[in-house]
Amino acid sequence: MAAVFASCSAVLAQQAEKARPAAHPQQSGSQQGGSATAGVFAPVKDSEMRPITAGGFVKDGPVLFKDIAKEAGLTTWHHKMGTPEKKYILDATGSGVALIDYDNDGWLDIYMVNGSTYEALKAQADAPHAALFHNNHDGTFTDVAAIAGVTNGRWGFGVAVADYDNDGWPDLYVSNFGKNRLYHNNHDGTFTDVAEKAGVTLGNWSTGPTFGDYDGDGRLDLFVPGYVHFDLDHLPDSGSAAASSVYCQFRGAKIMCGPRGLTGEPDHLFHNNGDGTFTDVSEKAGVADKAAYYGFTASFVDINNDGKVDLVVTDDSSPNYLYINKGDGTFEDTSYYSGFALNQQGRDQAGMGLAVGDYLNNGMVDLYTGTFSDDYKPLFKNGGEQGFTEISPELGIAAPTYPFLTWATEFIDYDNDGWKDIFLVNGHVYPQVDDHDWGTSYAQRPLLFHNVKHGEKFELMPAVIGTGLAAVIPGRGAAFGDLFNDGKTDVVINSMDHVPSLMQDVSPDHHHWVGLKLIGGPKSPRDAVGATVYLSAGGQRQRADVLSGGSYESSNDQRPHFGIGDATSVDSVEVHWPSGLVEKLSLPGVDRFFLIEEGKGVSPYKLAESMPVEKARK
Repeated sequence: MAAVFASCSAVLAQQAEKARPAAHPQQSGSQQGGSATAGVFAPVKDSEMRPITAGGFVKDGPVLFKDIAKEAGLTTWHHKMGTPEKKYILDATGSGVALIDYDNDGWLDIYMVNGSTYEALKAQADAPHAALFHNNHDGTFTDVAAIAGVTNGRWGFGVAVADYDNDGWPDLYVSNFGKNRLYHNNHDGTFTDVAEKAGVTLGNWSTGPTFGDYDGDGRLDLFVPGYVHFDLDHLPDSGSAAASSVYCQFRGAKIMCGPRGLTGEPDHLFHNNGDGTFTDVSEKAGVADKAAYYGFTASFVDINNDGKVDLVVTDDSSPNYLYINKGDGTFEDTSYYSGFALNQQGRDQAGMGLAVGDYLNNGMVDLYTGTFSDDYKPLFKNGGEQGFTEISPELGIAAPTYPFLTWATEFIDYDNDGWKDIFLVNGHVYPQVDDHDWGTSYAQRPLLFHNVKHGEKFELMPAVIGTGLAAVIPGRGAAFGDLFNDGKTDVVINSMDHVPSLMQDVSPDHHHWVGLKLIGGPKSPRDAVGATVYLSAGGQRQRADVLSGGSYESSNDQRPHFGIGDATSVDSVEVHWPSGLVEKLSLPGVDRFFLIEEGKGVSPYKLAESMPVEKARK
């Protein structure tokens, strides 16, 4: 079996390597239109002459993920955004997913953001609605969005989960084209949109938000990236005043315009005032994006291990941002000299999604971003004071990704061996690619890189026919987490104009694991967002962070997960709380979840038994 997927990986890498020399290397942004790429490359096809993005399947190999969305009840809902031909960029970038235990029963529920249509914006048609899928604890889900009051009804893009008012119940922030929403959890299965009162509606095009306590006052603040300033009264048609025609082509074919050539939308940082309102401090804090880059996905996380959350932002077809928290309410823009703004060739890329995780188990978080097709996806290794080094080509994981257009991405330990792997969700932005012999496709299959040599090497896992890795879908946002409380990391994918996918982790490994639910004390955010956990077991020390926002415009499971391989016990757990308190604890077992409350130690993590959705809402 190992030989099968090793062979598949080698063939794909070989094909992609042959395609790497650019026939027409990109000299400027105008060469490739509105999106940053590395140039024009020869088609990459499988043995049946299909684009590798929609082919390259094998009959036999390890079954790692299975799409169970239909059986779980998720395919009753359908994403909708703009028009099928994707005439404008507003139609094309897709929406996110959030995993949220909204009723505090110990089981993750699923929030699916939906888009909209031009007819709905004009009140000429019903608006598509978001879904809130309640976890029925039996492998199925029920959409309760209408009852919960979270259907949105606006042109939706991103979402983040956080308990912004420290009342012990998770809330939702949904970013839109148009006004954003802040759904406050009413503790009874319903939510109330308080965005107007809170002062966080904004109003043009917002993308992937993140919550974090940047000033250490124990309250979660909110950062909202802006993408393109889109004007419905001045649509960016080729040659119009709103868009230059040079940015409306891809490989010589006419496509939608942008993002290059269009006006960028600024980013916003909102300080939590503690009274249900927020104050925009973007300019004062130094994170307003005066360069007007095209922001997509953001995460607050402690990059330099000084106990303060920093801010990472991926930007489409423009340099990425890395802001280091100075501890005085402001940030230092270290994007360029940290090594994160550009790839190792000194090029900006089309940064879509963002993975944050310690793939080397050295105590420092690394970053991985999704980018456009005709380009590779960069892995930024954290070197501490030396900054980031982008090393995808050196690890052999650059070449296979060139034909793919990657949106959501995450570090996950799918086989619980104690080493983080990389999952990529893919799908092209131009439907027109299916009309050309470019070796890529509109709908694309996911990719999974297995960490096989302690971070020194990754192996591309095969797309076995009939499994989740062979699902050809127009992927966009995705959220990663343990939906069934079985110690496996599942993936919920929100695809463009499509039904969702639920990639259940069915890896046949028998490794052990531990999951943690953290509750912050009086001086920390109640949901412990911003906490860092170090767990030692089996001779290795791993790191996990409690984050809000990431992947691609999405929000993952906030319970730190650790695969511990063959170890049957945990040596120690060290929690660095946002308050500054550091606690060293022990766990009484493995293969289960534990609750850790700041200053109060470890206790069992209680799960509600299976119950009908009507009862669960009460």
